[in-house]
Amino acid sequence: MLLSCGDALIDFLPSWTADGREAMTPAVGGSCLNIAIGSARLDVPTGFVGGISTDTFGKMIADHAATSGVDLSRATRSDHQATLAFARVTGTETQYAFYDADTASRNWTYRREAIALDGVTCLHTGSTTLVHDKGAAETLAFIEDVRANVTIALDPNCRPNLVKDKEAYRARMLAFCGKADIVKMSDVDFAYLFGDEVYAARAEALLSGGASLVVITRGNEGASAWHRRAGAIEAQSPVVKVVDTIGAGDSFQAALLAALHRLDRIARRRLHDISAAELTRALSFACKCAAFTCTRPGADPPRSRELPADTW
Repeated sequence: MLLSCGDALIDFLPSWTADGREAMTPAVGGSCLNIAIGSARLDVPTGFVGGISTDTFGKMIADHAATSGVDLSRATRSDHQATLAFARVTGTETQYAFYDADTASRNWTYRREAIALDGVTCLHTGSTTLVHDKGAAETLAFIEDVRANVTIALDPNCRPNLVKDKEAYRARMLAFCGKADIVKMSDVDFAYLFGDEVYAARAEALLSGGASLVVITRGNEGASAWHRRAGAIEAQSPVVKVVDTIGAGDSFQAALLAALHRLDRIARRRLHDISAAELTRALSFACKCAAFTCTRPGADPPRSRELPADTW
């Protein structure tokens, strides 16, 4: 089983009324929940760990996750309100305004006895959960408890508008990278954290620090990856008609983890020995799933049955 630990929220996506006025349409989101949903839709047993409200929006989140096949038995339900994020698409990037004070996600506390780990092979985390001190500390405690036996996957999915101290946040992300076996980030995240550094040089530093696999996604230019044994790998993204890019990075990560699961390469020792051909296949699959997500609005990753037969 894959577990995804972190944010679950409601995105308000830009839309238009029949008479031409700008409007906002609610949709279930949150990077870590999106990854759980994306993985479950690709037929990988997946659970979500984090705070989910019992309010109207929280019920939307829970229903959406359950419909996609995500196991919520390890999630914490509370009467704190749900996190709300208002999205605006500018060019190829989506910017967010977050309303996240005293929410179910922000108040999530790691409870060791409440999280069954039997059969868990991978734990993913990242995004807004790691911006705030409490969320980062609770998540780190969880990682420290499980990392001896569980592969750790990280996607910083940076949210600069939530960051108050960039240097402290950067140091925190580097600390989490040091705990991770798989580090995936977008080119935008990379630029925010590392400026004009060369991708390969930073990837080699992360591999030397303990990671087995480092992946940089580059939008319609595909993805680049570095692995301790398989070396450097490039994967191309298919050309599609883009509706929006919301959730594309989450879909990529979900599909990458699902592909590694299918290849029996998700466990740490198995990941360490992955071949270049296997890694290329996994990355290509992830690129195709991310591109598919871009063809429809919102964070709506594909189900296995929706993908063309040659996708995998």
